[in-house]
Amino acid sequence: MINAVAHYQLDYPDLALILALVRGGSLARAAALLKVDVSTVFRAVRRLEAGLGQQLFDKSRAGYLPTGLAQALAQQAEQAEQALEAARIGVARGGEVISGKVRLTCTDSVLHSLLLPALAQFMPNYPALVIELCTSNDFANLSRRDADIAVRLTATPPEHLVGRCLGAVAYRLYASAAYCQRVDCSELSQLAWIAPDDFLPDHPTVAWRRQQWPGVQPAYRCNSMQSVVELVRAGLGVAALPDFLVADGTLVPLSEPLGHETALWLLTRPDCRALRSVVTLFDELARHLRWN
Repeated sequence: MINAVAHYQLDYPDLALILALVRGGSLARAAALLKVDVSTVFRAVRRLEAGLGQQLFDKSRAGYLPTGLAQALAQQAEQAEQALEAARIGVARGGEVISGKVRLTCTDSVLHSLLLPALAQFMPNYPALVIELCTSNDFANLSRRDADIAVRLTATPPEHLVGRCLGAVAYRLYASAAYCQRVDCSELSQLAWIAPDDFLPDHPTVAWRRQQWPGVQPAYRCNSMQSVVELVRAGLGVAALPDFLVADGTLVPLSEPLGHETALWLLTRPDCRALRSVVTLFDELARHLRWN
């Protein structure tokens, strides 16, 4: 077994085979990805495992489950795949390109209202840059190294992160025009309130409502601000919302700014500042994330 491992040298087709089987999870799906027949994939896997002297996949009713070695090799194969694609793009464009994978996290409301319009402006310029998006309200994404860049609404970003404040965010009470026509909105305590649920206990709008309207019990509770704004747009009630969520003017403000401002922060880990792909995406987001 030791001699087999010592003498067998992996090449790119081996990595492509492993990656296809990890992605596909079965011989049939891997064969489709590689554009070969199933028997070819079966023989190639057996030949590769024999050459390495180690098992790469556990065969079960659920399919081909990768071992730790196969997962590690699949990651290397994906990096090689991305590097090859970057090289092809560089040749086609006649110059160097920014490549790599960047993990980006933000809330769903920031994603739909701010991040997607920003990405649409500059990402076509970076065809070899791969972005993995995760919607979350948790700073731990960066702390656990599950993400490289975070876009967060906060007044006090964690001290162990570095970043840039993109501007203050104000909150107001909003309703739809249809709701205002149907209901007298002069008596706020009698309205149907829509609010974040206990998933966002420290949200500025929750703190404001508990301070200013402690007796109000929301008629609707949602686990995301994006859901809150959609219910308001549907005419189901009123809610305290950040101005950037209603920048399109489709909702009617019922108040002046509430006085519980936060700020939009673009954050990353100190160790990520050495990665060109992360720095490039960070700088582009800093230029394009705008709401006022």
